[in-house]
Amino acid sequence: MNLLDNSLTRRNFLTQNALGIGSVALATMLQHDGLLAAPHVPKARNKLDLSPKPPHHVPRAKAMISLFMHGGPSHVDLFDPKPELTAHSGEDYQGEVTFSFVNRASKKLLGSPWKFEKRGQCGTEISELLPHTAEIVDDISLIRSMHSGHNGHEVSIRYFHGGIPAQLGRPHMASWLLYGLGSETQNLPAYVVLSDPGGHPVDGVNNWSNGWLPSIYQGSVVRAREPRILNLDPPASLKGDYQKENLELLRVLNQQHLARNAGDADLEARIASYEMAARMQTAAKEALDITQETEATQKLYGLDDPETQEYGARCLIARRLVERGVRFVQLFLAGQPWDSHTNIRADLPKVCKRTDKPSAALVKDLKQRGLLDTTLVHWGGEIGRLPVTEGDFAMGGRDHNGQGFSTWLAGGGIKGGQTYGQTDEFGHKATVDVVNANDYQATVLDLFGLDHNKLIYHYNGQEQKLTNGRACRVVKELMKSS
Repeated sequence: MNLLDNSLTRRNFLTQNALGIGSVALATMLQHDGLLAAPHVPKARNKLDLSPKPPHHVPRAKAMISLFMHGGPSHVDLFDPKPELTAHSGEDYQGEVTFSFVNRASKKLLGSPWKFEKRGQCGTEISELLPHTAEIVDDISLIRSMHSGHNGHEVSIRYFHGGIPAQLGRPHMASWLLYGLGSETQNLPAYVVLSDPGGHPVDGVNNWSNGWLPSIYQGSVVRAREPRILNLDPPASLKGDYQKENLELLRVLNQQHLARNAGDADLEARIASYEMAARMQTAAKEALDITQETEATQKLYGLDDPETQEYGARCLIARRLVERGVRFVQLFLAGQPWDSHTNIRADLPKVCKRTDKPSAALVKDLKQRGLLDTTLVHWGGEIGRLPVTEGDFAMGGRDHNGQGFSTWLAGGGIKGGQTYGQTDEFGHKATVDVVNANDYQATVLDLFGLDHNKLIYHYNGQEQKLTNGRACRVVKELMKSS
């Protein structure tokens, strides 16, 4: 008997039988149902599922955790000390200021209110606002010459995530990684977004979009509060053999549907998502359970401190996820808390206090577990801040600056204990060894064994790439010697 000839269809079955599958998994599955068959892709990457795929060359990294700091952390107050800026604080800036799009900045220079000190064996200077990051300077590569060339948030965020400034609807870099390499686990989503209890970051869901890549490569959002995945346990009436029988029936329906739609690679990928969702019932619950961690580990991440507990828990979950084969984990902050337009003297210490200890703990923990060598950690935002004040000199802040700012990388083949690049004497513009968003993307792909010029997807009759053929380079100087 052909089950598809009966009144019970796949869609009716899924509508009537949730089977206790978690909301994240179910939402991921259902979003696939409206897709057309995937366009042609090169043979090397033509399997549109999350099974492991070979890289172009020997990789250094297997997984990545991105600590994305929306709003533009002030590099001249955190990572890039400028004695000249301090010496001339309060004076008018004599250079040409590249103002933000609303032109709210003054021309009055604002020296950092905070002290910098050389830390670690490498002697990298770090602000007193980041005492825990100062403890890991020998493991990080601090880039002081980042450049977006744009002063707005969304335009720069889309540049760093999708490869082209301002353009909406392009796939996130993580989606490209999944498309190129697949996943190390079939029991958990390969790309996980750990959301903030305060809501979405600026630019919302665009931050983890798969764009025009098949939606199997989209980020799966995990709730910010417990339970982090709803309905993960099946109802008591569906547990045990009854659930197994229902899942087996679904498998048969899926295979018959696939046989009637031979050649639809995306349908095959959807079916794989359904099957993975059932496996998540056990794997996800275990992976998200941080109560299994020792008291010492929980304290390392600041879970005993109300100011660091929430972000620390997410950093700890990120480690647990990559430990279990998740390819890419990204942590966002609600809104844009680093957007220090006003009262920077009060607001900047608060967001540093919240994120500094957990961020450093993540690197320390990965290292002590032997995971740092193969896990790339990124810390940074989309822009920096200007060296001049915005608003009142005593109570004001700093406006946007996409011309020069800082970020750091650790692990995954990155050479620690170094600073790379420079901004000018006031921290306004990147002047030496400039690194733009496409350079950053090409470098990340290279660390994962992928050539940004060879990772191609065909869409609308054109070859598409993450870096889109834009002039860029792999920044080899950031990497350990092979």
